[in-house]
Amino acid sequence: MANPTTAITPTRSENYSEWYQQVVRAADLAENSAVRGCMVIKPWGYAIWENMQRVLDGMFKETGHSNAYFPLFIPVSFLEKEAAHVDGFAKECAVVTHHRLEMGPDGKLIPAGELEEPLVVRPTSETIIGATYAKWVQSYRDLPLLINQWANVVRWEMRTRLFLRTTEFLWQEGHTAHSTREEAVEETMKMLKVYANFAEGWMAMPVVQGRKTDGERFPGAVDTYCIEAMMQDRRALQAGTSHFLGQNFAKASEIQFLDAQGERQFAWTTSWGVSTRLVGAMIMTHSDDDGLILPPKLAPAHVVIIPVVHKPEDAAAIQAWTRSLADELRKQSFDGRPVQVQLDERDMRGGDKAWNWIKKGVPVRVEVGPRDMAADSVFMARRDKPHKEKLAVKRGDFIQGISALLQEIQDGLFKRANDFRIANTKVIDDAKEFEAYFAAPKVAENVPTPIHGGFALAHFCGDPKVEAQIKDRLGVTVRCIPLEMGNEPGKCVITGAPSPQRVVWAKAY
Repeated sequence: MANPTTAITPTRSENYSEWYQQVVRAADLAENSAVRGCMVIKPWGYAIWENMQRVLDGMFKETGHSNAYFPLFIPVSFLEKEAAHVDGFAKECAVVTHHRLEMGPDGKLIPAGELEEPLVVRPTSETIIGATYAKWVQSYRDLPLLINQWANVVRWEMRTRLFLRTTEFLWQEGHTAHSTREEAVEETMKMLKVYANFAEGWMAMPVVQGRKTDGERFPGAVDTYCIEAMMQDRRALQAGTSHFLGQNFAKASEIQFLDAQGERQFAWTTSWGVSTRLVGAMIMTHSDDDGLILPPKLAPAHVVIIPVVHKPEDAAAIQAWTRSLADELRKQSFDGRPVQVQLDERDMRGGDKAWNWIKKGVPVRVEVGPRDMAADSVFMARRDKPHKEKLAVKRGDFIQGISALLQEIQDGLFKRANDFRIANTKVIDDAKEFEAYFAAPKVAENVPTPIHGGFALAHFCGDPKVEAQIKDRLGVTVRCIPLEMGNEPGKCVITGAPSPQRVVWAKAY
């Protein structure tokens, strides 16, 4: 039965997983496609991704990177050159084996024209880009090579969820080559900080920057660094990764150069990426039981204006007044661009319009009727506040204050998310307490498990076998070794063996 007090059912506390799906549907962000595991990203959802692209692309270019594009298809032999890499992705690869279709005797199309070498549909591009870099790099003068590409990738997934885990998704992947180890490590850390800055400054999503354990490291990398965020069900979500690849991929792809002394050297490489998973992260960080909540810096529309027309004779005057209001708001700026305004003149009930925009997460909505016009004011509501909380604001004050209001909402969303993470992060030194923190409460069959756990800051000995055992038993992994915490010697909460510092343990997406 629908819950009459919320727009989204079930609520977060009732069934978080289904709540997420319903928020995506109610906000009209995406839907499942005819191809199993793939999604159609609808205009509102794609507009959010475009805003993310716009900001990130600017950050990449400010740090000296250029965009390029590399093939979707990768010869199997390229992947075979890097054993650890292919082993890590083998089970997720989609493979093309034929190059045409022919009509069969039963009238159905069948694959024909078998390829001499199978082609893998891009799961990630280290190998195909490495083969290209091997041609481009001849001398130390050709380095550093700083390239990014915006693309789609395919990783065959058995259990999918819109934005969070789909067979095909959109992302960016940076690939750089350097003449020294020090330069490559510096690049790796620089891009990690770019991601953290974007997550906190634009998504209003606090993150932990850290290094992955050996068991969670990117296949073929020397070191993997990540940003980890806490969702409202207290699970972790890996929101971005930056990999120091050492010379592993350079040796596999033969990326070599002559140094200043005329000696032949292998390049040092990095790769780093974020994907449309960020849209899912933003949904689960901020949204409530009435639908999506968008940080203003990434919202496709900052303000929606809803004309309230009770009598046909008032329509023309209200239309002129609201269109003028929209024009004046668009002359204001927020976060380096004009304020984005949606004027909803659709022929439908005002209440239905309002709920439509509440579920879509627009930061500010205003209603304008004859009384508001007469008072030269607007009836305003903020999406980060309860939907019944509305305020009459003088038109001039609203226009002049819109930028500050949007920034206040942006800052408030970050604070709320950060406070939530702090409240659900616990320092644990006892094995029984660790077990109890993550053990799922017992519930009746077919009843969703209640939200429990969070981030545990506990010592770990670093043994991948121990981590694998904990994952099998509790569904918990080491999300990262935090960079900001530094050394704090102690004993592993699982084995009692020496540990150099605390790590972040959590259940994760």
